[in-house]
Amino acid sequence: MLLRRVFIVLLFGISLAPAQRTGTFDFLRLDMNARAAALNSSVVSMTNDPNLLLYNPSALATLEEASASAGFLRHLLDVNAGSVTYAQAISDLGTFGAGIIYIDYGSFNRTDESMNTFGTFSARELAFVVGWGTPLDDDVFAGASVEFLHSSIAEYASSAVAAGAGILYRIPSENISIGASLLHAGTQLTTYDGTRESLPLSLTVGITKRPEHLPVFLNLNFHKLTEKGGSFLDRLGSFTFGAEFMVSEAVRLRVGYDHEKRRELKIGDSAGMAGFALGGGILLGTYRLDYAFNSYGKIGGLHRLTVGMIIGSSSGL
Repeated sequence: MLLRRVFIVLLFGISLAPAQRTGTFDFLRLDMNARAAALNSSVVSMTNDPNLLLYNPSALATLEEASASAGFLRHLLDVNAGSVTYAQAISDLGTFGAGIIYIDYGSFNRTDESMNTFGTFSARELAFVVGWGTPLDDDVFAGASVEFLHSSIAEYASSAVAAGAGILYRIPSENISIGASLLHAGTQLTTYDGTRESLPLSLTVGITKRPEHLPVFLNLNFHKLTEKGGSFLDRLGSFTFGAEFMVSEAVRLRVGYDHEKRRELKIGDSAGMAGFALGGGILLGTYRLDYAFNSYGKIGGLHRLTVGMIIGSSSGL
């Protein structure tokens, strides 16, 4: 039980999750790729990105070319995390994607109740995700995903399986797209010590608008709409905003704002730059390099790098 408590405190501390959450596999809430991080997760209604497998599987159907992406994150307290995704259209079947998410918390001294050290232990988590998206008509897309999850700390381990679904609706005449996804609906297959815990079920709804004659995508997303506690209006406080500016065909700049994170990280009368994010991307031939910085105020900040690659045409196999 002591190790399990250490694990839960560590996991929740690294994820900076609110204290009222009592589930496990909360690392699924982290942004692993730089584009999404720079927009503070305001991507549920965006298109043409293999990483959208992790946010709204229906958006896979908008992928213009077979693409791959790999991202790395060095979190607070020297925690390492990252992801790899790949997506490709298959003729008459839709667009399929697969991804791996990992997080390594490192090694820790093992101690008894008297704080005597006797060895070390490690903690790691892994998710394998497969997804599919297909058009229902010219401007409506649907998709689904399945996740296989594993977590370990010392000799304790837990595994789980979860599913997700999403929908995306485009209004070309207004340069608007609307998306919604329900992710991480599932159950533990094995538990750490016999105590069953919930997965981080997440309902997100968002809208993307490109104003006429302006080279920018404006995104507004509402997150965690299924969480218990508080009123529905309170849950609407978990919103994010992101803007992606198209400087040229090859260069994009991004800014993001996370209202819940800024509210939670306020220390005294000031939150500093907590909840704000900056980033950008550059296209170099068939490669794209993306960077993001997310501020946690006085706690520090996170840097993310993602490398993407266009592999083939959109015609499928």
